[in-house]
Amino acid sequence: MPPKGKRLQLQNGTLIERVAGWSIRHRALAIGGWLALVVLAVLSTSLVSGDSAVTKDPGESGVAQQVLNEQKDWEPVLENVLVQSRDKDGPKFKDDPEMQQAVKDLVAEFEKTPGAVSQLRTPLNPRGEQQISADGRSGLVTFFVAGPNAKMDAHFDAVVDAVHKVADRHKDIRVVQAGDQSLSRAVDDAVKEDFASAESTSLPITLVILLIVFGALVAAAVPLLLAATAVAAAFGLIGVLGQWVAVNSAVSSMILLIGVAVSIDYSLFYLRREREERAAGRTVAEALRITAKTSGHVVAVSGITVMLCVSGLLLSGLDVFRGLTLGTVLIVGLAMIGSVTVLPALLAALGHRVDKGRIPWLGKRRTTVLESRTWRRLAQKVVKRPLVWGGAAVVALVVMALPMFSMHLQDAAVVNSLPRSAPTVDAAIRMQDAFPGSPTPARIAVWNTDGGSPDTPAVRAAVGKLHDEIAASDGRLFGPVSTVRVDDVLVVRVPLAGSGTDEDSHRALETLRDTALPRTLGTVDGVEYATAGRTAFAHDFADRLSGRTFAVIAFVLVLAFVLLLLVFRSVTIPLVSIALNLLSMGASYGVLTWVFQYGNLSSPLGFTSYGGVAEWLPLFMFVVLFGLSMDYHIFILSRIRERRQAGAEPRDAVVGGVAASAGVVTSAAVIMTAVFTIFITLSAIENKMMGVGMAVAILIDATLVRGILLPAALALLGRRAWELPRALRRLPGGTSRPAPAGPAGTASRPTEGVRRT
Repeated sequence: MPPKGKRLQLQNGTLIERVAGWSIRHRALAIGGWLALVVLAVLSTSLVSGDSAVTKDPGESGVAQQVLNEQKDWEPVLENVLVQSRDKDGPKFKDDPEMQQAVKDLVAEFEKTPGAVSQLRTPLNPRGEQQISADGRSGLVTFFVAGPNAKMDAHFDAVVDAVHKVADRHKDIRVVQAGDQSLSRAVDDAVKEDFASAESTSLPITLVILLIVFGALVAAAVPLLLAATAVAAAFGLIGVLGQWVAVNSAVSSMILLIGVAVSIDYSLFYLRREREERAAGRTVAEALRITAKTSGHVVAVSGITVMLCVSGLLLSGLDVFRGLTLGTVLIVGLAMIGSVTVLPALLAALGHRVDKGRIPWLGKRRTTVLESRTWRRLAQKVVKRPLVWGGAAVVALVVMALPMFSMHLQDAAVVNSLPRSAPTVDAAIRMQDAFPGSPTPARIAVWNTDGGSPDTPAVRAAVGKLHDEIAASDGRLFGPVSTVRVDDVLVVRVPLAGSGTDEDSHRALETLRDTALPRTLGTVDGVEYATAGRTAFAHDFADRLSGRTFAVIAFVLVLAFVLLLLVFRSVTIPLVSIALNLLSMGASYGVLTWVFQYGNLSSPLGFTSYGGVAEWLPLFMFVVLFGLSMDYHIFILSRIRERRQAGAEPRDAVVGGVAASAGVVTSAAVIMTAVFTIFITLSAIENKMMGVGMAVAILIDATLVRGILLPAALALLGRRAWELPRALRRLPGGTSRPAPAGPAGTASRPTEGVRRT
């Protein structure tokens, strides 16, 4: 604790120093204010009522969605029940009395809840041949879960109950359900289970790592407390903001993933520096003053960099990225604010007691902050022979990146995303094999331009020609075409070939949009139409994304360059940092492709490759990882610059900066990698992809880039790394020239004489 009555004076420093100084002087108010913010954020969701904002899909699928959203009634849910022999060599449907009886029993069960289903089609109906698979082994029962809106959920539950009763009654055959609502519920249930799993495992694992890092229970609890409160506040606020910005299930996962990672990172930067200064003999007050000037500044710059980089996703013009951007910016902003306000106040209140609860055999060693001998020796070797070491590291990363050039972007269909152990997914896969396109058909919204009903004889005749038209043009339509009325819109369901997102599905969609529809519905005067559905959404999403990707990447690169230019007052430092980030990101893309597209490590990681990488993932990884990677770069470069400004020679400054930052960077990387690795254990293949890609990128940044490539590049540049062209010396930030060499030992005491930037 600081001596009684002694106040820490930071009024004349930078904004971050002044904020930290106020928090330290008014520690009770700062801590209480933060807790009040968290409580209010958590409780705020109960004060908001009404429907949440809905994501608008891109392209033609978005037009169809908007037209349906404008209707008073909900679109009826299309469901399917597969009746099939369990034996591959079993009898055909027409020859098996038990399968036929199962269909009759299912119809009888539906009749017990009058009005629950509509447009019921079975293989036993007249002209029911389309409900029997090509090999004759399977029958398909299709129907819409009927409205009105208030009764749809009850009707769906009644349908599920009926299917279960029939399945229990006929155990020798397969009676399984898959369709719009059942697959949607399977995805929602998987997301909830995954989120609960990640939430229950991430914090305990992080606590264990922090105990190893700090060797003291109190010190380990401080970063965890900041992470838990920041994530809780972000969840509360995103629930309120979701009334205006569409937020999907992925946003919650991202808040937890990024929130724990950056909160721990920022706490480590702050806490390790404060302990380092106290270990050097400074008082708590002086240690906090220096920490606010150095690590506090780094935290603020890093947080702003991450938030601005992620904001580049808004240039994609995709609604789904708006929610992800909002969630990420929100949690990073809260973590940054907490790190420069409540964290210094908490450390001031704890004083030396932050080292309480030492772990036997570990606490004494960990509470003494030392430079890393291992990283110092490696840095010394690298700066002596930078071309050899740097060249070898570049070659290694280029080899890792090679698979990236064959990356095939393709979203996972539901049957690819979730494991087959989920009953509904297994049912959908079997249904897809027997009746391609039935689980997730294309949906065509048809409406009258004058606002009247589109359900006219001319439209019905055109819809009747769709099956024959596609069969004649391409032959890629499978299963019966069905229609349902939603107020003033007629919805036409068209099963297409493929899984829903693969090449077969896209070719079938192109045939439908470019040939079949213009020749049928396109010939009817006074009506318009738009195609939606899983295949249409994936196609339109890819078109929009490919057209905006360059703008997003350019925005992030230019922004990163400008920020690093202003912070370090150097042109070469931003260029080197950007080049190293691109190299490490390319390597992570290569690993992602090698694992998931080619199916390597599928058994230990628990997934089945579908031959592609999620369409949205590379760009999302780019903006998030570019911002997160800057954490390490800014922290390490700041420690190196401190030594240069204290008078150390360029190569000595590099070695000293890498050695001094090794403990923090290694600890932060281990924690962040552990958090990302948790997502590899989740069920959805997209989460596994994200976990592998981001964990690999962080590991590369913390090892090859931090230990070899960055020291090698700075050693080759020498003094030129920190020089600023004369034309740019009027930029804000102070001088870029190092301070004159001081007395012996000055360079080894970087906290003295550090200039504020």
